[in-house]
Amino acid sequence: MANSALELSDVDAFYGDSHVLQKVSFVLGAGRLLGLLGRNGAGKSTCMNVSVGLVPPRTGSVEVFGTPVARLPPEMIAARGVALVPQGRRVFKSLTVRENLMVAAQTGFTGRHAPWTEATVFAMFPRLAERRSQLAGYLSGGEQQMLAIGRALMANPRVLLMDEPSEGLAPQIVAEVMATIRKLKESGLSIVLVEQSPKLVFDIADDIVILNSGRVAVISTAAALKNDDVDLRQHLGVF
Repeated sequence: MANSALELSDVDAFYGDSHVLQKVSFVLGAGRLLGLLGRNGAGKSTCMNVSVGLVPPRTGSVEVFGTPVARLPPEMIAARGVALVPQGRRVFKSLTVRENLMVAAQTGFTGRHAPWTEATVFAMFPRLAERRSQLAGYLSGGEQQMLAIGRALMANPRVLLMDEPSEGLAPQIVAEVMATIRKLKESGLSIVLVEQSPKLVFDIADDIVILNSGRVAVISTAAALKNDDVDLRQHLGVF
């Protein structure tokens, strides 16, 4: 696809003998936000891990802006402009806020949303600026999530993968995180958003992919699914 930022084609992935992804194919368009939905265990996080090289696909291909990256090591995929905000945040708790950011700093790619620097991340997240010298382990859950997003941005990526960024956060903080994601989308960054809450995703996504038991069950735009009033309960449970 000419304007694809990230494309998975017929990807099969395994954890040991467990066949987690089965012929999974979808495309993240350049400058678009794709919501990746599914029940627990559907394969959402595995798609993210395949995309950044943490889980090599057994078969199939992964391309970043037309460049094949399947089975490359994670650092080489990162160098091609892909960054992950992992589930559970995974900040370096023994490092300060500033040190967490600087660990990930790369020149990366320029565009309307770049360059991301310490100064621009602190401008996006003023609370992190106030705590720049504080150890990350002492931040609240919401502040750690902001730091995880800021750390990913410091790589100046072209593609941002976000795995459950609202997990475990209070509703007010969820609203702040979603507002940040909306700003990043409006800046032209290409984003894949994995979320447990379909309502959060439908409110912000351009495109929707729903996984069910490791297979793609639905590919559509968010607008089309809303307009067609499609019943998604068989794939997502309560909606």
